Amino acid sequence: MSKRRRARPMPEDCPCGQSATYADCCGRLHSGAAQATTAEQLMRSRFSAFAVHDEAYLLRSWDPRTRPADVDFDPGMSWERLDIVGSTGGGPFHTEGTVEFRAHYRAGGAAGVLHENSRFRRDHGAWVYLDGDIEH
Repeated sequence: MSKRRRARPMPEDCPCGQSATYADCCGRLHSGAAQATTAEQLMRSRFSAFAVHDEAYLLRSWDPRTRPADVDFDPGMSWERLDIVGSTGGGPFHTEGTVEFRAHYRAGGAAGVLHENSRFRRDHGAWVYLDGDIEH
């Protein structure tokens, strides 16, 4: 696997699935112009960061206690669609939350789905990804 930083061109439509442009949606969070106000918004922005290979944002939005040293991107994998299945907590007035999602991807020409229940918490007021359980 080779590591890339922002190696993919920025898309017009936001990869997270919201009906907004990338620049008006997750791009604002990736650039630091805005901050996620809910755990779901952070989850969507992290999916988009994987789609555009934004390692800096992924590391910045990862809980310091569980954050890896770096993020390796598989150049043969593309993240195509995000479906939010459900969530608990994670609102503007919560300190913890979960988001269950299905992330659709294509790798080596084959379609696949990552189904995960992710945990989020606030760290100094900002939502961060803590960890997740992959559903099989």
